[in-house]
Amino acid sequence: MIFQSFLLALQQTGDPKFRKVLFLGIGLTFALLVAAYAVVLWLVNGLVGDQVTLPLIGQVTWLNDLLSAGSFFLMMILSVFLMVPVASAITSMFLDEVAQAVEDKHYPTLPPVPGVSFWDGLKDSVNFMGVLIAANTLALIIYALIPPASVFIFWALNGFLLGREYFMLAAMRRIGREGAKQMRARYSGTIWAAGTLMAVPLSVPLLNLVIPILGAATFTHIFHRLAERAPRS
Repeated sequence: MIFQSFLLALQQTGDPKFRKVLFLGIGLTFALLVAAYAVVLWLVNGLVGDQVTLPLIGQVTWLNDLLSAGSFFLMMILSVFLMVPVASAITSMFLDEVAQAVEDKHYPTLPPVPGVSFWDGLKDSVNFMGVLIAANTLALIIYALIPPASVFIFWALNGFLLGREYFMLAAMRRIGREGAKQMRARYSGTIWAAGTLMAVPLSVPLLNLVIPILGAATFTHIFHRLAERAPRS
């Protein structure tokens, strides 16, 4: 079910309505990545000075080298970590448009979506982002203690967190927050596995730019497929 949902999301890239959201999402994803990278360089600049020398890259300065070739490669390396909060932000921004495009094509008989209020959506987005950043910051300690397992811990942790967010956002559009929580608890293993499927390519530079939108589409399919299995009350 997970891979079939992902393949359906990939196949819809030929749909003009979906493609428009995909390209806009890629553009904003890259812009947010650059902004997050600039903040990281600014923080490093404040901690260790204007110049930092890195293996294979050489000296990197904050303002002068922000758009240089060396800095671009550094940004691609850091995107392995920076793309997790960026993906969270992009998913929150575009989930409704992506889900609507998916439902228009694959689930045309559904009634109009009740939707989520702006303030509820904003609160959920901030909460998700805070949990992601806090969990990944704490995980740095574990990465340092057991380096050989760090990549698998990274995928498992962010697969759990991103799966939770993707699914909750997709489900709340149709069944509200409480219904989404109950359904998430019932199918937690499937949601975690699907989130990990998103987390793995998020750690691949450049490929990770398309994952937030494709992930939103994938989880829209997953929600509807799980909803068909859910026991009726």
